[in-house]
Amino acid sequence: MKLLITGGAGFIGSNFIHYLLKKYPDYQIVNLDLLTYAGNKENLKDLDKQKNYKFVKGDIADKKLVEKIVKDMDAIVHFAAESHVDRSILDSAAFIHTNVVGTHNLLEAAKNNGGVRFHHVSTDEVFGSLGPSDQSFNESTPYDPRSPYSASKAAADHLVRAYFHTYGLPVTISNCSNNYGPYQFPEKLHGLFITNLLEGKKVPIYGDGGQIRDWLYVGDHCRALDLILHQGKFGETYCVGGGVQPTNLEVAKNILKLLGLGEDKIEFVKDRLGHDRRYAIDYSKIKKELGWSPEVNFEEGMKKTAEWYKNNEKWWKKLKSKIL
Repeated sequence: MKLLITGGAGFIGSNFIHYLLKKYPDYQIVNLDLLTYAGNKENLKDLDKQKNYKFVKGDIADKKLVEKIVKDMDAIVHFAAESHVDRSILDSAAFIHTNVVGTHNLLEAAKNNGGVRFHHVSTDEVFGSLGPSDQSFNESTPYDPRSPYSASKAAADHLVRAYFHTYGLPVTISNCSNNYGPYQFPEKLHGLFITNLLEGKKVPIYGDGGQIRDWLYVGDHCRALDLILHQGKFGETYCVGGGVQPTNLEVAKNILKLLGLGEDKIEFVKDRLGHDRRYAIDYSKIKKELGWSPEVNFEEGMKKTAEWYKNNEKWWKKLKSKIL
């Protein structure tokens, strides 16, 4: 199979490429990535000499480039996105450019080249925010995006779904919860907390730290994407979650414990604008239809993640200069 992976130099994309080439060594993979602040070729340095892997630096909003690459592909797995909520609040234009215009270009190219298989990787943030006792998000949850980032991802989801209904394009969508694990850009919660502590700094907690996220280990997410790509039903959406929902403050305390540090390293800061309070995913559909469920529990995943950052200081120190 010839696969185009967009945004493959990012956190989840690079983990997925490693996963695919290990499981399917005969696959041909092209990685299209613009290498914006969160894209890092170092994530895939070990693949530079592999004949069945090719990196192309380019923008998915470049229509001619996308058309040229897609015509040789059997399938597209679309990760490329501007994805940081804080950045979208400061400047939303890049989010519309990449997440909406870029997705449209890819869909057009897939349609114009005989209906290339298309999987779109999205987020649970398109569903808005949950109250303490609200039911978890599922595939029937109405869209209610609260930030420019989540609104741009919601628009992309709707475009993908429209190309299935209008043109019969063989698409699937996955809406995942918050990922964590190796190669995550160190502005996100786990990476930021761990690297700050390794540098002797404090960890910033928004508001009261009571925000709840559903945490999914990136390796489990890769397994889910593999199943959806190969066995998912066209036109369907699959929600993918980790099944564990600690508060941000609890995550911080867990990391402090792993690193043998005290709670004096916690610093409460002003909450961000429009900060969603709780996300939670009901992954019963993908469990029932494709046999997927998370294998890495939160404690094990946190330990693996902390160890990875401790052992890859050179990798993350280069990147921290790019953080807001």
